[in-house]
Amino acid sequence: MKLNQLSDNKGATKSRKRIGRGPGSGTGKMGGRGIKGQKSRSGVSINGYEGGQMPLYMRLPKRGFNNINAKTYSVVNLGLLQKFIDAKKIDVKKPITEEVLVESGLVRRVKDGVRILAKGELSAKIDLTVTGASKSAIAAVEKAGGKLTVTSAKEAAPAAE
Repeated sequence: MKLNQLSDNKGATKSRKRIGRGPGSGTGKMGGRGIKGQKSRSGVSINGYEGGQMPLYMRLPKRGFNNINAKTYSVVNLGLLQKFIDAKKIDVKKPITEEVLVESGLVRRVKDGVRILAKGELSAKIDLTVTGASKSAIAAVEKAGGKLTVTSAKEAAPAAE
């Protein structure tokens, strides 16, 4: 068996239909599109059109809305913060800010700020300053002997002039 002798099984492949190539092809002249009308023309896309009847997407009720003023925070759990402290990626002796979290690689980008959540255990005594935190996260940091300061989003964002 050589490479030039390889072939597919009988019936495994089927040649494509060459539309509009004369009467002998069986799909000549109109090319299976019928006579005249919108659908016989090229470049026509009438998906969702139901012949003048109210389309399904308009019949169904609309629900909810997207709040354009909603803030999106980068979320950090205390357990992950402790993991980075144990790995010596974050220095506990210095105050931990959002910039420090980005430099360490714990947070990729700040977005509208960083929010601390209480999932996981924290044993290190830390001085943390972030945009937001849950009540249980603040309690967990204070229980470990640290301090968690929450700044408002307006203060944290640089002034646009």
